[in-house]
Parts: sequence; structure tokens; C-alpha cells
Amino acid sequence: MSHQSATDRHDLLVDGERRPPADGEYLTTRDPATGEAIAEVAAGTAEDVDAAVAVAREASPAWRDTDPVERGETVRRVAELVRENVEDLAELECLDQGKPLSQARSDVESAARYFAYYAGAADKLEGTSVPVGTGQVDYTVREPYGVSAQILPWNFPGNLFARGVAPALVAGNSVVVKPAPTTPLSALRLAELCHEAGVPAGAVNVVTGGGEPGAALTGHEGVDTVTFTGSVPTGQAVMKAAADTITPVTLELGGKNPAIVYPDADVEEAVEWVDTGIFTNAGQICSAADRAIVHESVYEEFVEGIVAAAESYQLGPGSEDPDMGPLNHADHQEKVLDYVDVGEREGATLATGGGVPDGMDEGYFVEPTVFTDVENDMRIAQEEVFGPVLAVIPYGDDEDPIELANDVQYGLVAGVFTQDVRRAMNATRRLEAGNVYVNKWFGDTNQTPFGGYKHSGIGREKGLAALDSYLQTKNVAVNLEQGGSDLPGA
Repeated sequence: MSHQSATDRHDLLVDGERRPPADGEYLTTRDPATGEAIAEVAAGTAEDVDAAVAVAREASPAWRDTDPVERGETVRRVAELVRENVEDLAELECLDQGKPLSQARSDVESAARYFAYYAGAADKLEGTSVPVGTGQVDYTVREPYGVSAQILPWNFPGNLFARGVAPALVAGNSVVVKPAPTTPLSALRLAELCHEAGVPAGAVNVVTGGGEPGAALTGHEGVDTVTFTGSVPTGQAVMKAAADTITPVTLELGGKNPAIVYPDADVEEAVEWVDTGIFTNAGQICSAADRAIVHESVYEEFVEGIVAAAESYQLGPGSEDPDMGPLNHADHQEKVLDYVDVGEREGATLATGGGVPDGMDEGYFVEPTVFTDVENDMRIAQEEVFGPVLAVIPYGDDEDPIELANDVQYGLVAGVFTQDVRRAMNATRRLEAGNVYVNKWFGDTNQTPFGGYKHSGIGREKGLAALDSYLQTKNVAVNLEQGGSDLPGA
């Protein structure tokens, strides 16, 4: 199966073959750095989803019954192929998504790691023996759901393809992937690599397009489990659609993540981590450090440092590997700039940034932006901007920074910066977040569970915990005696 270049027309990938969409319609994807068209991509329909799900259901039993060792070795070959194609995949991701080339390369290397990590779990998905007495043998087995729908966002498209598809395949499921309409190219290429590695053609399918195929997947009777990463409103719609078919969902949604800087913190270190946490990938990260809650005794020092860091960034096309690339698409750029206007109207101080850099009007660029004197009830402190916009919130001795941190609808990640281990451990206990970082940011890895509290999601991805989204437990009770008189609930 040959790799198509980014300027080609890209059809759907179903049962290992490229297929035109049912209604013959295509979407145009654009280079975020220039706004110029880079590809035409099939606009899949509900009819196309029906076809992909049917293929996945047909492929499911054979893949499920494949020896776990063989299944693991096949998925490990995917990892090897991804590593062999790192540069091509990184260039594709850079062009499609807009991020700097070095960040795209890191994303692809991490994608390979997901396939390698989960490959090692294939022959270790063990059940348990339950001690119920001498008259019966009772045990559990873990079995795949069947068909897994994977709905991907546009901020880390290739990386999150691997994060969901790898554990789904290792658990014995087949998958139908729906990438975001603005970033479909890496998903198509990664699916091809899965097939090249020996994953059955029908076990990995990609239906590109806008909202129609995503909605068709989430409510499809032939889909057995749904994994979605994206916004809270869309996640709520996914849950409602899946409820009609009683389909389990795993949701990784938004965040408004606090970084608490205590008075005893190493301020220079805190600035460096928050800088990385908010401006990496132009802030288009659910786990971005977008709220810095800083004690008044170190507030000026922190603000001076983070403003200097923001103003040091060099922006440009991702292919030039700048410090920061553009936002992914025009509508999102408009949304982020609207939030800058909101922050100013609310009375926050625009310390730096807030606009489009000079000479970069053609693409979707926004300057690294820092708001100071932010109050926690302002919209820029409560709502997910999903861009390079930091809200710095001061607090005093009479305020509890943990209460400020928790006073949002989200609970994805949080961070604390302090030299006091007792303070740090007490903070990790009280913070309402699925992941807590101490004296760093982005502390999770492929091996650690990741997911949110409150409106930030349901379930966990990454680590061995992710396998729970793709396996269901069956209990088997075997009577060793003649007859018996067991009653329900006994």
C-alpha cells in the first residue's frame, strides 16, 4: 500500500483499500502557516460509516481469537514501522497540524512508544480465580468489546491515534477511526502502517470527514465502545448518542489547569515549567498550564519571568521548526483572539501579546499572551481558551490557593511548585484533578494513567489503566457437585 503525498486527494481507508466517499464530496485541508490548500480529503457520510463498521465487525472475531503472542508481535511491528517512518510522519503532522517540526517528531516517537508499550501487554491480560469454596470453581476472563470507535482531535492527531488504537488492538478489538476534519493525514498513514505490519485490513479503518461520520459512529448499533477526545460540548453529545445503544464511552475532554506557585517555590523553575506548559503546541493542549495561581510575595518576580519568556518566542511555519507555530485553523484563531478581547473587557491586564504577529496575517498565528491581575471568576480564568493565553492570578496569605484551583468545572491536571514536601503532598491530596504534577509540568508518560475529574472526562487513557476501556470482564462459575440450591444474591 503506497503512501500518498499531502497534495493528493485522499479517499477513505476501509478494509485496507482506498474508497471514495458515498456522495463523492471532499473537504479541503489547509496549511495553518499560510492558509493555502494542501489536500482534498473524503467527506465521509453515515453510509460510509455503515460500511466501515460492517467491515470491522466481520474482522473482529478472527482478530479477537488470534493468539495473544502473535497479536502482540504484530502490534510491535507497527511500532517498528512508525520508527522507520518518523521523519515522513513528522513532516506530514507538521504540515497538517502546524506545530514545529521538532514537536511533531516527538509526537511520532511517542506514538511508536504506545504501540511498543501495549504490544508487551497482549499476553498478560489475565483474569482471576475467585475463592468461593470447594463445591465450585469460579474465575474471570477479560474479553474485547468488539468494534471500537476512535474519534480523534486535531491538536495531537497522530499521537492520539496511537494512544487509542494500540490498546484497542492489543485487547483484541477492531477499530474505526474518525480523525478531525482539519488533520486527517497522519491517521490515514498510520492505519496503512498497521496493515503493513500485519494487522488484518478490516481491523483498522479510517473514515474522514466532518460532523456526520462522527455522529454516525457514536450512535451506531454496530459499535461496542467509543473513545473520544475533544471539547466538553461534543463529549456531552457523544454520551447522549451512545446512551441510545448503551455503548460505554471513554472521554478525555477539556481542562483549565492550575499551576500553584507557593511563596517558597523556586520561581525561576516555576516560570520555566509554566512557560513550557502553556506555550507548547501554541497552547492547544487539554493539559496546558493555563492558570498560574501565584502567591503575592513572588508574584512580581513570576510575572517578570513569564512575560520575558513569552516575548522571547520566535514564531513561524512548523516546517522551519520555530519556538511556536500557528494555531490549527482560522475559526480557532478567531476564537482565541475573541478570548483576548474578553480578558481586556473583564479588566485583566494584558501584560504581553494578544494579537497576530506582524507579517503573519496569512496564517493562523497568535502571539504568546500573558494576562495578569486576573480574578478567578473571570471568563479567561474559567473557560478553556485552548491557545497560547496564560491567566496569572495572585493570591494572599488569607486565601487558599487549592480552593481557587478547584473552583472551575474542569479537573484534568494541576501542578504545585514548592520546596515543602508536606505542603506538596497535602496539595496533591486536595486538588480535584486526574493528574497532579509537583515542581514540573507534563509529568505523565505513556505508562501513566491519564484522565479527568468533573467535566474533564470519564475513564483513563495511557498506561495499563487504558486497557479497561477495551476489555470487559466475564465471570465463569463451574459447579463441581451434583445438584445444588444456590439462590440469587446469596
